[in-house]
Amino acid sequence: MSSIPEFGELLAGARRTAVHLETRDVYYSNPRFEAWKQGERTDWDDRASWWRSFHGEISDAVARGVSVRRARVVSEPVTDYIRWENYVTAANVAAGEQVRWLSRRQATDLLIPVNDFWIFDDQLMRVHHFTGDGAWADKELCDDPGVVGTCSAAFERIWERAIPHDEYEVK
Repeated sequence: MSSIPEFGELLAGARRTAVHLETRDVYYSNPRFEAWKQGERTDWDDRASWWRSFHGEISDAVARGVSVRRARVVSEPVTDYIRWENYVTAANVAAGEQVRWLSRRQATDLLIPVNDFWIFDDQLMRVHHFTGDGAWADKELCDDPGVVGTCSAAFERIWERAIPHDEYEVK
């Protein structure tokens, strides 16, 4: 059993900020993605059908003043998985998360961390590891100020250049 706290616990401890960087074009498959590929679409008017505990955790954090931001660095044309993520991001936004997208073509001069992560209050980073095909592998915590500071600065440079979700056109 992992001694690393679950995401909800880490977010509940955040006081100011929680930022998330995603850099992969494909993640592990899941039933919602598979259903979307088969043509199923979300009834956005039926919140109970798509609101998950994650959305509640985000909403609670935002309500207590935590700025929650997610940046996605993607290849274009996008994969089906990223196309689906773009579609379901409406739920993240409804929960209060700010989401931006950055094409790799616009990021050549940026140094981008190789692993996805969440950083809480610029002090604690939860690093996510995936296999080559996008399957979940593991997570780790890092509180090394140098590493967290480097990744936080990289996130901010990506964020500044990225396009807000409501303006991003999937290509």
